[in-house]
Amino acid sequence: MLEVWAPPVLQESYDNSGLLVGDPDAKVTKVLVSLDCTEEVVAEAEQEGAEMIVSHHPIIFSGLKSLTGRSYVERTVLRAIKSGIALYSIHTNLDNVITGVNQELATALGCTSESLKILRPTVDEDKNIGAGIIGVLPHPMKWEDFLDGAKKALNASHIKHTKAPKEMVSRIAVCGGSGSFLLCDALANNADVFVTSDFKYHEYFDADGKILIADVGHYESEWRTSALIANVIKHKFTKFAVRLASVNTNPVQIR
Repeated sequence: MLEVWAPPVLQESYDNSGLLVGDPDAKVTKVLVSLDCTEEVVAEAEQEGAEMIVSHHPIIFSGLKSLTGRSYVERTVLRAIKSGIALYSIHTNLDNVITGVNQELATALGCTSESLKILRPTVDEDKNIGAGIIGVLPHPMKWEDFLDGAKKALNASHIKHTKAPKEMVSRIAVCGGSGSFLLCDALANNADVFVTSDFKYHEYFDADGKILIADVGHYESEWRTSALIANVIKHKFTKFAVRLASVNTNPVQIR
């Protein structure tokens, strides 16, 4: 079901989505959904009696040459194996479908659903597949009010941003996670604001007085994805036990 929604073939070349740990034929009756898969999340799955964890970010990005528990990745994988818990990731393939991560982010920020379109469509020009999304607010807003609303909607403690080139904004480009590679597309689509995360210092200069870059934080831009995944599973399997992990996996702490 997840692979019909977001086919693994749509993941980026560097990614590692799909079933990472577990028997593909094993019976599953309860699933725990989380943005990240960590030791704490596996422990919660054990307590809940979940046979599978579905996470957005994969715990394994590159090949493991050993499983000795020397790193948090190895410890997480070992604990899942010992507990018989399957680990499944739905990452950039979910980023690249129009009903995935970026739609959730854009609608949370107030863009109308009918205005949403892929920011950078795939090479074959499928308008429902590609990176990022651009949408339009129901009414233009002062940029300060938009950012205040974004902070509230995303539970962000702060937003790093460039100087606003105009007082009112209405066209909003978004990319959940690290999205600086899409700045040129946001500019080409005449976006007033580009909401994403992980901009490097010198990349902020590329706004060049033409767009408001709003870096909301990686976790903050994607944490709503867990509920999105859970709701899709619940809708397909109405009697299936699906729980959202209570563990906050954000590794970034702010004082």
